[in-house]
Amino acid sequence: MRVFIKLFVVIGLALTVSACSKEAKWASDAEIAEKIYRDPGPAKLTLFSMINNRSGTGAHTSLMINASQRVIWDPAGSFYHPAIPERNDVLFGISPRVADVYTRYHARETFHVIVQEIEVSPQVAEKALQLARSYGNVPDAQCSLSTSRILSQLPGFESIETGWFPKKLAEQFGALPGVTERRLYEYDNANLAAYDPSKVVIE
Repeated sequence: MRVFIKLFVVIGLALTVSACSKEAKWASDAEIAEKIYRDPGPAKLTLFSMINNRSGTGAHTSLMINASQRVIWDPAGSFYHPAIPERNDVLFGISPRVADVYTRYHARETFHVIVQEIEVSPQVAEKALQLARSYGNVPDAQCSLSTSRILSQLPGFESIETGWFPKKLAEQFGALPGVTERRLYEYDNANLAAYDPSKVVIE
């Protein structure tokens, strides 16, 4: 009986997770090609961790990858702009302007953003890009889990343990040699009701 109950709970959780996946977005190859941005700087990974200002808990994780092109892996994320192509959970065309809009979108009265950067080899950055593009659409609440899975497959990041908690992932990432860190605080509307993508100009 105890085994049956446990099995029932596991099946129920699996159904819940599969049902809560957001609708996948699929920008066309032409849309992506038109917006590709190649940053002239070094190959780099940037981990974004959104932290609740009241409780100190993590709310979201995402990863900017500067490889042969610059993208943001935004698993189960809420960010949207009509000028930014998205395929599954990868945002394309991440110019400095787009990166700034994305970061400030998440920083508001109730949350701040930890921005952690590390330079990597072009090969590591390219592998991260390939893993992100091939991962697929991520169910809700699995942002940290999916990101830690990607990171743990990269050379030099084997110490990253897969897990569900954004703050824990930020702590692990921050312990890697060469990581720089800053925090972004802003005081916009607490629930993002004021965010209107049509009013944000992205060229």
